[in-house]
Formats: sequence, structure tokens, C-alpha cells
Amino acid sequence: MPLRLATLSLLILYPIAWFAPLMRAGLLPIFGLSEISVITGLQSLWRSDVFLALVVTAFALFAPYIKTIGLALVQWDLLDPRVQPVLHVLGKLAMADIFLIALYITLAKGISYATIETAWGLYLFTGCILASFVLGYMTELQLRSRNS
Repeated sequence: MPLRLATLSLLILYPIAWFAPLMRAGLLPIFGLSEISVITGLQSLWRSDVFLALVVTAFALFAPYIKTIGLALVQWDLLDPRVQPVLHVLGKLAMADIFLIALYITLAKGISYATIETAWGLYLFTGCILASFVLGYMTELQLRSRNS
């Protein structure tokens, strides 16, 4: 039961993480910093590059949420456990956006006129993705022990 509740809690934590500030960015510290979240970043992308926005939306929103829903359905015996490999791939796709955010922060910090500060939402979002990996692994172990 704790495994199921932890998985279900991710369904609440993901949307919070999407709207939480991932970083504060600005041009020179004297002009103030704007908070950037997954949602505000996606809004900006949709205005400038629709294809990239589609890819990031799939990785940042759909992949982790669908994986979590699938994991919960497997845990409640409402979905065949043989979908675990697909859920595992979805989890890897979800981790790709954390890599992209880290890459953007690293690149922006290399620009001398830009100021970037990480915010609590980045840690929440990363924690959700990592928790999803751990819960997926624990679910897999539980299914193996149940079948043996």
C-alpha cells in the first residue's frame, strides 16, 4: 500500500513541479530575475519553435505522467505487468528534459551578461522523476516476488 500511495502522490506532485520555478534568469543581476517554470518555458517555446515545443512537451509533461499512471495501474492490477518495459522507456524519456535544463543552465552561466539561479522547482521536478524511477524499480521487484 505505501508503494501505491507514493505513486499516486506523484500524480499530484508533477503538476506542482510543472508550475514551480525551475530557475531565475536575467540579463545582468541589476535588472532583476524572471522565474522560469516548465510551463513558462513551454509557452515561450510554442511562440518560437513549435517542433521543439512539441518534443519538450512530450518529454516534460506526457512521458512522466503517462508512466506514473501506467505504474499505478500495474500496482492496482488494472494493467498487465508486461507493460513494465514500455514504462521504463517512458521514464528514460522523462529524464531527458532534466538533462536539457541542466545543459541550458550550464550554457547560460557561460555567458558573462546572464545571471542564472536554480530554484526549488528544479529540485522538485528532478525528485519526481527520480522517485518515479525508484517506484518503477520497486514495483518490478514486487511483481517478481509475487510471481515466484
